[in-house]
Amino acid sequence: QVQLVESGGGLVQAGGSLRLSCAASGDIRRINVMGWFRQAAGKQREWVASITTADTTNYADSVKGRFTISRDNLKNTVYLQMNSLKPEDTAVYYCNAKVDWVWAASWGQGTQVTVSS
Repeated sequence: QVQLVESGGGLVQAGGSLRLSCAASGDIRRINVMGWFRQAAGKQREWVASITTADTTNYADSVKGRFTISRDNLKNTVYLQMNSLKPEDTAVYYCNAKVDWVWAASWGQGTQVTVSS
């Protein structure tokens, strides 16, 4: 079992920045990939970015060039640096982990990001 706790959300003006954190605990040795997802009000949850244990990163087209995913192995934490934020980035952001190459079925409480215009 892997437990994930997100933090770092908040209210920011368009063009601003935020950094989200996701602290992992439990059986972290089985984690292959860490990822960030988001869910805006009335919309389905969507994948935003992911990072493998080899530090290979991938991004959704909507955030490419603005968001950066990174990890601190000593702290078992994954970050999402979000720059040039837009109102359409407003959502609850969640992190998740692929354990044995499968995304975990359960989700944490997420962290709210609100970007005002």
